[in-house]
Formats: sequence, structure tokens, C-alpha cells
Amino acid sequence: MDVVNLKEKLTGFSDRWSPKLVGELDGYHVKLAKIEGDFVWHAHEGEDELFLVVDGRFRMDYRDRQVWVEPGEMVIVPKGVEHKPYAPEVCSILLIEKATTDHTGGVDDPRRVENPERI
Repeated sequence: MDVVNLKEKLTGFSDRWSPKLVGELDGYHVKLAKIEGDFVWHAHEGEDELFLVVDGRFRMDYRDRQVWVEPGEMVIVPKGVEHKPYAPEVCSILLIEKATTDHTGGVDDPRRVENPERI
């Protein structure tokens, strides 16, 4: 029941595409991540995913369109929808997803994190 200072947590790491666990609720993980460049095309067959921009901006690519997400904005990717985040510069995001969610959707990628670090 402690306050979590997101900006303070974000200053504690610099790696990209490596979500850090900052909270849990009812089987969901709340994570922070810094993203830059392209990620992999992937989908989550059984889970929705929420992305909230804390700082910077990123583009969510879908197979049929692209959506820019600005500071203070969020996007929810429904389960089963193939997507690929892209950030032209460093972007800090907060993610909310089921604790069982594989952030690469099972795609074999060197950036895949199976057990996110708690910060």
C-alpha cells in the first residue's frame, strides 16, 4: 500500500524493451519499460494489453494501420490482435497485463524477458 513514484523508478534503469515489475493486482502485473526503435510483430492470444505513455511518444503498428500514442495517452491492444510498438526516440511506458503475459507473444527474440525484475 505504498506510493510508487514512476519517475523515480524510471531513473533506476536504462535498458530498452525489458519491462520492470512495479506492482501487482488481481493477477495482473503493472510494469514500466523504456522502448526505442522497433519491437517484434506479435499477438497475445488470451490477454489484452494496456500501454500508457509516461514520457516520450510511440507508434503502435497494426497490420492495417498505425496509431501514435502521446504523453498521458494510452492504448489497449485487444487479445489476438497482431501489433508492433515503435519509438523513434526513448519512450517510457507503463504496461498493465495479466501476470502470465509473455511480452513477445511467444516470438523467439533476444529481448524476451520471462521473469521481469521487480524494482
